[in-house]
Amino acid sequence: MKIHFETLGCRLNHDESEGAARAFSLQGFVPDMEGVTSSTAEDSETVLCVINTCTVTGKAEQKARRLIRLMLQKYPFAPIIVTGCYAELDASSIKSICPDRIAVLAGTKKYLLAAIAVEMNGGVLSIKNGSFSLERLEQYIQAAVSGNGEKSMRRVSPVTGLNVLSNDADETSVPHLDIFSLYTPVFEKHSRGSIKVQDGCNCACAFCRIHLARGKSVSLSPEEVVSRVKEMEDGGMNEVVFTGVNLSQYSAAGKDGKRLSFSDLLQLVIDSTSKILLRISSFYPQSVDDRLCAVLSNPRVQPFFHLSIQSGSDRILRLMNRPHSVEHVVRAIEKIRSVKDNPFISCDIIAGFPGESEEDFEKTMDLCRNQHFAWIHAFPFSPRPGTPAEKMRPQIPERIKGERVRLLTETARQGKIDYIKSWSGRTISAVVENSRAMRKSDGRTSSIHAVTANYLHIQCPCDEKKYRPGMSVKVTVGEPLEDNIRAGGEIDCIGSISKPNLC
Repeated sequence: MKIHFETLGCRLNHDESEGAARAFSLQGFVPDMEGVTSSTAEDSETVLCVINTCTVTGKAEQKARRLIRLMLQKYPFAPIIVTGCYAELDASSIKSICPDRIAVLAGTKKYLLAAIAVEMNGGVLSIKNGSFSLERLEQYIQAAVSGNGEKSMRRVSPVTGLNVLSNDADETSVPHLDIFSLYTPVFEKHSRGSIKVQDGCNCACAFCRIHLARGKSVSLSPEEVVSRVKEMEDGGMNEVVFTGVNLSQYSAAGKDGKRLSFSDLLQLVIDSTSKILLRISSFYPQSVDDRLCAVLSNPRVQPFFHLSIQSGSDRILRLMNRPHSVEHVVRAIEKIRSVKDNPFISCDIIAGFPGESEEDFEKTMDLCRNQHFAWIHAFPFSPRPGTPAEKMRPQIPERIKGERVRLLTETARQGKIDYIKSWSGRTISAVVENSRAMRKSDGRTSSIHAVTANYLHIQCPCDEKKYRPGMSVKVTVGEPLEDNIRAGGEIDCIGSISKPNLC
């Protein structure tokens, strides 16, 4: 019985979807995580769809609605569970798309997908064989929500990767489901592991409603983090990505009562494991201090850092209610570069925040040019319901926002090209994503697509039969594929394998 998953938004959402897929897999379902498109053939065998949504921009919500309609068309016999941040904040709009086939699970209750999988217990909900009723699906959801998964806990253990237990297992020995329960050491779609160590946010940035969708900051206990990373390492995973809404706010007490910061957590994981590589998904610049950099200097921490910046104008940062200044950004980048050899540093920038003048925008452009970011994720300001920025004036015209995004994106693409050139001829570790065919002037040959330690997507000619997704290799970086980068293509450069099959 197939269950189809679609995920929009951040790496954290993808991590949670992987955990949900694992929960259903352990109950006998077959997860399908290949993205649906307009060219996807109609699938009459899938019995349930789950879409994990995002609300960071209006476009993200529009994409979710389009995707829901497409799934209704492509999976005509499957009901759809819609969850995630958009589902948390606007359930009625989602439900109205197709009330007879859509069930909404609030984003803050997303972790109960693990309990719903057990409630279904391999049950088929297909409209095709007449066993489906939306009422039945919603009963599964309500049973999980009302009991917080307690009924199902005899057969579900979030700590051990949602292993199925016997019906007569001791309930007192199994922890309750919580927002960290959607964990898996085995990944359906991703070649690198990931672990959610933090959720929620205590900031109240004027443009953002993620803190409304996910609540206050909470952190996974350091002992549980270590246990999960060890499990991935023991299972052969070469790399794990630490994810969270705001990793800078990680704070959790260990069994000894000592409270650990994110820097402390990283050091603990390094000390408690032997070789698994660690990657940080995103960080706030004001939190990049000497203590963190001392840990980042460890060679097991990957040389890739994404900073949540949003603007290069202190005036705009204050209007945004951001917790950092431009000086924090500059200092953070200096510190990171002092402990890592030519790291990949990227950032987020919002173009056209209310009141952003040409002078403010030029300060942002100056910051981006002067700091030589390897990539800039630029997106236009999107007024979000319930946020202070929605009512701020003056709102910037869409035409101007679009032009500013264009200029930032041009800078981003040139920054990536320059960064790849600075690595050309050098060797670095990489993780294989997949194998593919590659056309050369003398015909077709096989190759692998890998992601380097510094997050370059590299294509290397080889005998693809030797390599599998998740395998670690050493690659030599070649020249950037400039046309591909400027066109927004996936592959950044061509390289060669210099030391195959490390593990």
